Amino acid sequence: MSKILAVTKKATGLTGLAVSKNPVHTLNVLYGKILRALEKIPQEAAYRKTTEQIVSARLAIVNAAKSVEEIEEKVDCGQVEELIIQAENELSLTRNMTVWRAWEAPTTDVPPNQWTWPPAKLPKS
Repeated sequence: MSKILAVTKKATGLTGLAVSKNPVHTLNVLYGKILRALEKIPQEAAYRKTTEQIVSARLAIVNAAKSVEEIEEKVDCGQVEELIIQAENELSLTRNMTVWRAWEAPTTDVPPNQWTWPPAKLPKS
C-alpha cells in the first residue's frame, strides 16, 4: 500500500510538465504494472532481467522514502514527474516487447552487411 507524501513544490520548472499530485501512488502503480508485464517475457531474456532489476530497485526506494525529495535524490534520474514519464514509457516498451518477442531468434536470414559500419558502399552504376 502506498503512503501519501506531501508534495511541497509548486512547479517542476519544466515547460508543460505539471506537478504530480500523488507521485508515490502513481509510481507504485506503474512499477507494479511493469513488473507484471515482465512476467510474460522469459526469465532468461536480458531485457527482463535488466528491467526487473531497475524497476524493483526504484520501487524499493519509493516505498522506503520519507519524502518526494528523497525519492528524487536516491533514484537520481530527474524529478518524480520525470520518473512517472519514464515509467509510462517503460510500461509501453515492455508491452511492445511481448508482442515483438525480441528474445527469439530471427525467422529470416540476416543480410550479410546488416551489422557492418560504416554501411557497405553501393556499387556504382
